[in-house]
Amino acid sequence: MMIDMTTPDRRLVLLRHGETEWARLGRHTGTTDIDLTVRGVAQARAAGTLVAALGLRDPLVLASPRRRAHITAELAGLSEDQRWDALAEWDYGDYEGLTTPEIREQVPDWTVWTHPCPGGETHESVTSRADMVLATCEAALADRDVILVGHGHFSRALIARWIELPVSEGRRVTLSPAAHTVLSYEHGFRTIVTHNVAPERGIE
Repeated sequence: MMIDMTTPDRRLVLLRHGETEWARLGRHTGTTDIDLTVRGVAQARAAGTLVAALGLRDPLVLASPRRRAHITAELAGLSEDQRWDALAEWDYGDYEGLTTPEIREQVPDWTVWTHPCPGGETHESVTSRADMVLATCEAALADRDVILVGHGHFSRALIARWIELPVSEGRRVTLSPAAHTVLSYEHGFRTIVTHNVAPERGIE
């Protein structure tokens, strides 16, 4: 009897790291290693309660190598199995540390979804990386659920690719600090089960 690997009980959870000072200010944070704010620490702890409530199957926990991600995993009470370079944030190249309004002073209407990042990753590169991550996760889902602790833009790229859309369609979804999204299946199709589930806004 063949086992259906695309059933709703197989879940891939994307958890974004808690707030950082650069995230609060809207500064693009790719390769820069920056710590959580006090609020970000509280968010990460609260996120752990929300993820625990999902009742995942012996989850495999993979985290970006950036401190803001693996510290979020630790504060959330997740037992990290591996730090994975493939989960790093989009490489913004020359735009690292800049805000969108600052970039638009030189490139009107710029967004990471619609325009290039000079010296950084291309949309094609992000697509290839996202597809590799998802293929690896799908293989693991045969035995256990998976939690990916990472970043805003790359997680949104993963969501777009999960539902078979171009990476550029990550612009259609948001992912708040310390929020999680659950991806799964229905009738054999990849689905978004819940999205952008964040700790209470009142956290200080």
